[in-house]
Order: sequence, then C-alpha cells, then structure tokens
Amino acid sequence: MMLSRLLAGADALGLALSAEQADRLLVYLDLLQKWNRVYNLTAVRDPAEMLTHHLLDSLAAITPLRHHTGGAVTRLLDVGSGGGLPGVVIAITCPEIAVSCVDTVGKKAAFIQQAAATLKLSNLRGVHARVEALGAKESVGFDVVCSRAFASLLDFTTWSQAALKPGGIWMAMKGRHPAEEIAALSPGIGVVHMEPLVVPGLDAERCIVWLKPLKA
Repeated sequence: MMLSRLLAGADALGLALSAEQADRLLVYLDLLQKWNRVYNLTAVRDPAEMLTHHLLDSLAAITPLRHHTGGAVTRLLDVGSGGGLPGVVIAITCPEIAVSCVDTVGKKAAFIQQAAATLKLSNLRGVHARVEALGAKESVGFDVVCSRAFASLLDFTTWSQAALKPGGIWMAMKGRHPAEEIAALSPGIGVVHMEPLVVPGLDAERCIVWLKPLKA
C-alpha cells in the first residue's frame, strides 16, 4: 500500500524511482517513525500522512533541483534539517549530490548519521552545529543551501550566507507565496525565481524560492 502510493506520487511528479530508491525511502520513513517516538523529530505521527507531508513534499523539489544542478556533482547543505527533510530524500534520489544536514539539536544530527549508516548513503552526513558557525568550519562552501519550513527568508539567508560558496544559490521550500518575507530581505539578496510546487495528495500551496547574493 505505502509502496504503491509512493510510486504513484513519484510518477505524478515525473520522477522515475529505482526499486532501491523506493525501498530506501520507505526504510527511511520507518526509521523516522521509530525515532520519532523518543526524539520528537516531527509533529506528524500517522505513516500515511508522513508519506504525503514529508516524502512526497520533499520529492516535489527534486526535479527543480536537478534542473538547477544539471546532474553535476554538487555540495548541498540542508539547514535546520530536523529529521532530514528534504536532505535525506535528496541524498537517496540524487547520488551525485553530497548532502550535509545541519541542526542545532544533537539528537537530530545523530538521527541523520544513523539514517546514513542504515541506508548505506555515503553522500549523506549529519552535522551538529549552528549554521552561522558552519561557514568557518567548512573548507569549501556549498553550491546549494536549502531549507524547508525553517525560518523567515531573511533569517535563513543571513544565518547561512557564510556557508554559501561564490556563485552558489539558496533553495527555500515554502508554503504559500512569501511576499512579506521577500519584501523584508536584505538589499544584498535577490530572488532569482519563484517556482510553484504541486504535491500529490496534498491540498496546500507549496513553492520554492531561489535566491542569490547580489553583486556589489
């Protein structure tokens, strides 16, 4: 039942999941449920709702992300990743993308590390840190810095700017069009593109806001 719903949702999104990818996504969902009982990784408890609100919602960003990267080897930072959304889903479906999931809560970073080990994902790691301090710790910046329902666009871009490499881009997953947040952005940050998303089985507005630092 869950597998058929996952495959139907991926098909509606134009994604061709391999059997291994579909299996990993469902194992990840099972891990999320088990750890959630102790560590409160997500407020969503029902497995069917998790599939729609978490897996399919994150999968909706894969095609736009691939359009941006062109399939090239990419370093991506998922800020305030929590239980690994969308970071783990990106790592599963895009093996060419090296995903770092950063969170200030140690148990959430530990969950990402456990997920990487269980799912045998060499392109996934959990980082326990404040994103503001991460830029100084990383020898090379990130090509893409993403977030999903993390913070306002102003806070997201301000806190993570040091982690973004020159020429990099922010990918902010949002609900409805965040007009007020866009208006509040720093003058040094520009919106590159607004991209509406349609999540199968989810009757709610979703979009991606792509942003870049403006050249002085």
